[in-house]
Amino acid sequence: MERTIAAQSIKLKRAYDAALPGDGTRILIDRLWPRGISKGDAAIDLWAKDIAPSTALRRWFGHDPARWHEFRRRYSLELRQHRDRLGELRALAQGRRITLVFAAHDRAHNDAVVLREILLGRSIP
Repeated sequence: MERTIAAQSIKLKRAYDAALPGDGTRILIDRLWPRGISKGDAAIDLWAKDIAPSTALRRWFGHDPARWHEFRRRYSLELRQHRDRLGELRALAQGRRITLVFAAHDRAHNDAVVLREILLGRSIP
């Protein structure tokens, strides 16, 4: 049985925000590398592009808040195909901090928000 992960163990941060020592393991979760950021400046420890939303889903969503609830549902369905990778991320978050790094401008409506909820064991309606 998996241990519960404390909410403070998983942070969310834009790729354009400065990396800080308190970020812990920084995991880029977008399929595309953020524009205008060098790999050194991003300080990414792991690029988990395989669990990013599919290209079709990303294009359909287009960061339109009106499509947010449906995006959450569709993305959570896609994530079910990546149980092993989700298990790896949960293991990383056990007892230490991880930061899910994303490039979207909207901090409230993006794939990192959904992924964090799933890693914390919260269901998506």
